[in-house]
Formats: sequence, structure tokens, C-alpha cells
Amino acid sequence: MKKTSFLLSIILTIGIFSGCDNLKYNEVDIFDEAWMFENQVEVSSMLGTIYAHTRHGLGTQGDSGLNGAMLASATDESDFSFSLSTIHRYYNGAWSSVNAFPDTWTNSYAAVFKANNFLERLDRIFATLKEYEANQGGASTNGATSVAYATLQKRFELFPYQARFLRAYFHFELAKTYGNVPLVTRTVSPEDANQLTPSSVQEVFQFIVDECDAIMEFLPISYADQDGNQIGRVNRPTVLALKARTLLYAASPLFSPANPKEAWRKAAIACKELIDNAEGWGIALSSYANIWATNNYYANPEVIWFRGAGNTRDYAMFNYPVGFEGAVTGGNCPSQNLVDAYEYSNSAPEARKGKTFAEVNPTVIPANAYQNLDPRFGLTVAKNGDTWPTVAPYSDRPLETFEGGISGPPVTNATTTGYYLKKYINGGNRLVNPVINTQYTWITYRLGEFYLDYAEAMFNYMDRDATATGEGILDMSANDAINVLRSRPGIDMPLFGSETNGDVWEERYMRERMVELAFEGHRFWDIRRWKKGAQLYSNIKTIRVTRDGTVTRGTEINRGTWDDKFYFYPIPFGELQKAQGLTQNPGW
Repeated sequence: MKKTSFLLSIILTIGIFSGCDNLKYNEVDIFDEAWMFENQVEVSSMLGTIYAHTRHGLGTQGDSGLNGAMLASATDESDFSFSLSTIHRYYNGAWSSVNAFPDTWTNSYAAVFKANNFLERLDRIFATLKEYEANQGGASTNGATSVAYATLQKRFELFPYQARFLRAYFHFELAKTYGNVPLVTRTVSPEDANQLTPSSVQEVFQFIVDECDAIMEFLPISYADQDGNQIGRVNRPTVLALKARTLLYAASPLFSPANPKEAWRKAAIACKELIDNAEGWGIALSSYANIWATNNYYANPEVIWFRGAGNTRDYAMFNYPVGFEGAVTGGNCPSQNLVDAYEYSNSAPEARKGKTFAEVNPTVIPANAYQNLDPRFGLTVAKNGDTWPTVAPYSDRPLETFEGGISGPPVTNATTTGYYLKKYINGGNRLVNPVINTQYTWITYRLGEFYLDYAEAMFNYMDRDATATGEGILDMSANDAINVLRSRPGIDMPLFGSETNGDVWEERYMRERMVELAFEGHRFWDIRRWKKGAQLYSNIKTIRVTRDGTVTRGTEINRGTWDDKFYFYPIPFGELQKAQGLTQNPGW
């Protein structure tokens, strides 16, 4: 088969991707049809090449040049201390349609093409399966182990539903990024591709929801009882997670639902269905400390779907404090904006309990300011004097972020905010001989997110009353959902009560979401879907630490002025040149 062109020639630029070894993720950009259907291994690899387009958010995948920067550093969560990273393009005036961060467009449509191509060749795929009908499994004549036909059949029968999920997933990535985009559900010629016109974003969201409803019951709850290494495959909880997140976005102000109240109701129901089914599906909230532990992708019950990011030290190399051998950039430095959002725990004195760091320390930051702060702070942020990283030789001395310290200014690429990142980074990595790598896993969906999503949807559906419950399965109030997270073991935070309602609740919820999901890739999109860019996309607050440990508020890092065109990405200029049916997003 000749190499197939697709929407706006994007597939021509796709290179080789790596991912979870269990899925045999690999990428080829020339498919010979006879070779593709030669045996069941190659057919499985065809599906694997679609999975390979899923992205992680650890800063080394996708648009080139981020040098380890995460999307958090394009928000008020953090600042990336390496000045040459293109993450700064998001706010320094260099972002444009010709400088467009095109990866979501090219990568997602390439995946959609492959999913459609796969689905349109199911007759060939099942013809390949038929050739194994006599297989009983066990050792073959050449000494290799063959797979029994019954096992292969069971596996092949799930392939179409996985492909349909992935097609829907990548349409969601496109819709949240660009708004109105072409909805592509079949393979098209280059000529037809260049004539495609955008569908409304709500139409794309509805397609995703409909696909999730259509395929959910055909996928297993888990692959644990299935033969073969199926870790990372799409299952029923993953489908419901995509549906719930899609409906949350569809209800959000940026996407202008025709009936917002009904849209919020649908989002709440989808989130509650996932929450209610979680226990029976073997999904449960984990301790916050363990969510990002090594091997969390199969050992942590909170993880619903993930993207393998490799057995590596790369993320430690990019985020470890500078001054240690092998540390490169200083990384994604948590902002004082984020620290100010943390509240004091139930262990704090009564006068502090439930108040934010900013409320208690508006100007002066005393020596005891970090004591009894929300435990999630210490699991996310490394501050002066902490033992971080946790492995020798780095752990042999306390972290020095003070001026003149080994990891503080004026050292090149030292923290720009006074803090370093802990969350997602394994403090047990060693960057120098003997090198210690770890398996990094990006969490795409986890149960904790959907308690927050449910709370937001319920609050809006119940006319901004966080104490109200609804009909049917909507028997948990917004406050109840938040409090599940705040009362789980190891956290023990003051609960949201009836005094937290209306505008006060909304502000507190946004802080809670920022804290719970810090550095998980949500803040960037939350600011946009809420249409609160001007309020929340603020300058980066910092601290200044002196050698004697005195902490004061530092100079803010200028992030420029929010422009409403930032709510959606620009469509890459080259794509507009090829496709007459596309129109540029407003302001670009």
C-alpha cells in the first residue's frame, strides 16, 4: 500500500515515538498493507501506533524545545528557570500563528487518521485473526510461544472499541485546544482533507460523549484477568473518565453551552457514575504521597489511565536543584501564588486553621510560616532547608535556596521563585554514577479529579449552592465531594461547611483545585475554560531567602498582560495555507 496522506499533510512530519513497552508503542510512517496484515503481532502493533500518540506532560514530549518545562510554567503555578525554553513563548509575545505550538494539531490528527484507517480495515484485521484458528497455544515448531486462538479472538474483539476511544480522545484534545475543529470520522484524500470545515466545539464534544456511550459496555473493567501484558489499554473506567471530563468542559463558560444548567447536570451525573462505580471496579483514593510513587501505573488504585514516560532520570535532571552535579535547568519552580493557595491544616493553632498562607502571612513570612500547612504542600514543594533530593550525595546537606547558597541565586538557572519542585519528581534518582533511574508515569485520569469535577458541576447545577443535593444519583453535595478529598488519610484538612458558599465557595474551590491538581496539567486549561484569564493569569510571586534563613516576599516576575485570544491556540499558519475551509481563531 502506498503511503497515505492525511489532513493538511500532517502525517508526513510524524517521527518515532516511544511509550509504554507493554503496548509495543512504536511509530512507522510508511505502511505496506501486505506487511501490516502479515500476522497478529503486526496488527496489534497497528493499534499500538495510535496509542503512541498519547502525550505525557512532563516537559520532554510534544512541541520541541520545552527543555523539561511543564504547562504549569505557562500559568501562575510555577516559573521555568531556564530562560531559553520555549515555554516562555506562551506569555512573552512570541506566540503567534507562525510560532504556534503546532504539536496538538499535527499529533492529534495523525492519530485520528490512524484510528480511522484501522477501523476501516477491520475485515482485513479479522481475516488475519482467522489464520490462527487452529492455534492451541504453547510452544510452536520454532521454539517460540504461540498464543491460543481463543485468547487472540478475545483480544481482537476489543481492538475496534479501543480505536474508537482513541479517536474520541484525540478529538477532545483538539477541541479543548482550538475550539471549533474538523470532526473527522473517516479516512479522506488530501484533496478532501483540504476542504474540511470546522464543526462546532459542542458538536465535537457530543460526538465524544456518544462514542463513549456506544463503546463503554464492550470494554472490560480491567485487564488483570486477561492473558498477555495488557497494562495501559483502554478499559471501561477510562471511557467513563473521558466522558465525564468532556461533559465538564462542554458545560464550562468558554464553550458556551446552549443550556448551561442542563450541561452542568450531565457533567455531574457522569462524574457521579464514575465515583459510584469506583469501589466495585477496584478504584479507590490513594494517599497523596503514593499517587506518584514508582510503579504507580499498576500498583496505585487511584490511577485510572496513564501514559508511560520511560525508565529515566530525565525529569530529575530537569527539576533537581541546580548546584548538584547533573542538574541542568532548575526546572519548574513552584510560585508563591501556589504556596499562597495552601491552607493551614487541622494541626494548626485555631487562629490559623483553614486560612490560606497568604491570609496568615500577607507581608512578613516568619520562621514558623510553613508549619502545619496543608500536607500537600510538603509533597509538592521543596523549600530552603528541606532534605531534597532524598538520595546521597544530594541529601548530605539541606537544600540551600538562599542568596549565595549552592542552589540559590545568583547561580545560573537557580530557582526564580525561592522553591523547587517535588511532585512528580523521584527524589531517589541519582544523576551521576552510579546513576539511578526510575519509571515515570504521567497520570491522565485519577479518581481524585472526578470528586473535584463533580463538586464544580453540582455547585453550578444547584444554582451555586454548595450544600444542596439533587435528584437520583446526585445525592452528594459539592461540599461533600470536596470534603472526601480533604479528609482522606494523611491530609486531614478543615472541611468545607455551610459558611463556604456562593462566590466564596467558587474562590475557595479554585484554590482547592489548584492545590490538589498542582503540576498535573489542569491549571492551564481550567483558567481558559472558566474564562478567568485576566483574573488568574497573574504575575509570578516569589520569595527572597537570605543566608540566615529570613524569608521575605520578593520581586514579582512580569508575565505581561492577558489577551483573550489566549483562550484558544492559533491554528498553525501552514495549515491555513493548505486548507481553504479553516478559519483562524479570533485575535490570531
